[in-house]
Amino acid sequence: MTTVEAQSAVPNPIPRAFWTRSQDDIEADLAVLRSGPPAFVAEEPSEVPDLIPTGPGGWVVTRHADVLEASKNPSVFSSASGITMLDSPAEFNEFFSSMISMDDPRHARLRKLVSAGFTPRKLKQLEEGVHAQASMVIDDVIDQGECDFVVDVAARLPLKIVCDLMGIPDSQIDFVFDQTNVILGAGDPEYVADVDDVLTAILTAGGALAELMTEVAKAKDDASTGASEDDDLTTILVNAEVDGEKLSYGDIASFFILLVVAGNETTRNAISWGLHYLSENPEQKAIWQADPEGVGPTAVEEIVRLASPVTYMRRTVLEDYSLGGADMKAGDKMGMFYLAANRDEDVFTNPYTFDVRRDPNPHCGFGGPGPHFCLGAHLARREIMVMFHQLFERMPNIRSTSEPDPLASSFIHGVKHLTARWD
Repeated sequence: MTTVEAQSAVPNPIPRAFWTRSQDDIEADLAVLRSGPPAFVAEEPSEVPDLIPTGPGGWVVTRHADVLEASKNPSVFSSASGITMLDSPAEFNEFFSSMISMDDPRHARLRKLVSAGFTPRKLKQLEEGVHAQASMVIDDVIDQGECDFVVDVAARLPLKIVCDLMGIPDSQIDFVFDQTNVILGAGDPEYVADVDDVLTAILTAGGALAELMTEVAKAKDDASTGASEDDDLTTILVNAEVDGEKLSYGDIASFFILLVVAGNETTRNAISWGLHYLSENPEQKAIWQADPEGVGPTAVEEIVRLASPVTYMRRTVLEDYSLGGADMKAGDKMGMFYLAANRDEDVFTNPYTFDVRRDPNPHCGFGGPGPHFCLGAHLARREIMVMFHQLFERMPNIRSTSEPDPLASSFIHGVKHLTARWD
């Protein structure tokens, strides 16, 4: 492991407080980081030092080319030690992160099994459901004239889609919503009031989601209940077999936690940031509204680029390696900061400008290229596009009327609340 001391002269995006400042201050500091080689910075002090000690720090990788190089090189940059800078126990990582905290060949085997539920036919079914669910979300708020857009609109569509995908009853949706807020917002006092007991809150929320998913999986397992006629993803996964291997109930519960956290939280944040960007740039909103289908694909990519719902993803260096001018040592931790890379001046013309027709747009908002590229990227794109198309059609003058209330997190670029109004 490196003996490099943390650089105090450069901005440090690891602490949560970095991301609750003004957007201008955040962007200025990210630009400073991109102007030089990867910097070695200190970690935020652990809130549970007896179980998860504060580590020695890690490298912050912010340039687009460096993020892509690391993403394409999993033999050097490993996922198996966790996806955040915290050195959590291996069991903790697997329980909450499933296959994104694994390397090949184990990662490849699990991804192959899970992919059985993401066939073109299944995705087509899901897309049909997205339209119906988006319409129902709007039905519930359209007569109000004002709402908390995050809670009442942006969060409801992806959460309902994920729960339908996994066969979770509608009666459990609010419960799932609350538990995912705790897991990803544990550092935010709105979601976990007792900062001295954050780990207990996370484990309790994760355990509750796992228990729910295990009950659903057992009910859909052909081996225990006879042939199931359901066609949801849980039924497919619990009965899928690849090369003689099946997923355990624990595997499925862990995957559900990953899916409901990644598929729900990140998509809801993209939709929330999207309304904010469109409200700040009414001329861009007008361009998209004038040609919803034609502009939609590039508009969605631009939202994902600027929003970058996953701020960074950690890797652990397996062998000495020089990346972007930084000499990293085996055992070092490094973070690929997607949000910073998606503003790289060497790649994106006018990177701070929201341009719904930006093309090309080689962002890494769904993770960089390589084995861990987001499995649900296609579905997420569709949810974002359908939600805005329906908003344009039924609430054409909807706009945000408050600044986004940011989540206190360095890992998720989240919005907790955003007031929206329409006539």
